[in-house]
Amino acid sequence: MSRRPETPRIEPLPPDQRVGQHAELLDGLDANIFTTFVRAPGLFRRWLPFGGKLLAGKLPARDRELLILRTSVNCDAVYEWSQHVSIALGVGLTRDEIDRVATDSLDGWDPFDATLLRAADELHGGSCIGDATWAALAERYETAQLIELPVLVGQYHLVAMTLNSLGVQVDDGLPGFPS
Repeated sequence: MSRRPETPRIEPLPPDQRVGQHAELLDGLDANIFTTFVRAPGLFRRWLPFGGKLLAGKLPARDRELLILRTSVNCDAVYEWSQHVSIALGVGLTRDEIDRVATDSLDGWDPFDATLLRAADELHGGSCIGDATWAALAERYETAQLIELPVLVGQYHLVAMTLNSLGVQVDDGLPGFPS
């Protein structure tokens, strides 16, 4: 497996260059993901609302964050992990649960939480949610949520691949993966 670069391949846009469309697009967004991605302003302009829609979508916030954290682990995307730990804490995941997401084990999880983690794993490993996992999801989720789940995981795969390939560095003060 390829390792992500230890230094940025594309540097975040420095503050003194955040003028015109870059300043408009960033509008107070200062994290490295945004200040790097904004260097492709056309993509950034379309991607940001899509990602925002998924953060305010049909899936319960706690479920969404379990899926995002597991995807970040599956993709070795420490930046993605670092940004979502505080979000996950804010939507009801405990520190212990967050740390356990980083393990392969589904032992000790609530059955539906285990189903969510399995869904993320199946999408990562085989690009499809298996029948048993789908059936368990369909017992709780409505159609729009069933559609949103693989879109969410796919979006965070896209982000992970981009972050890792560009060498986007974790913002100061944010956590890396648990030991």
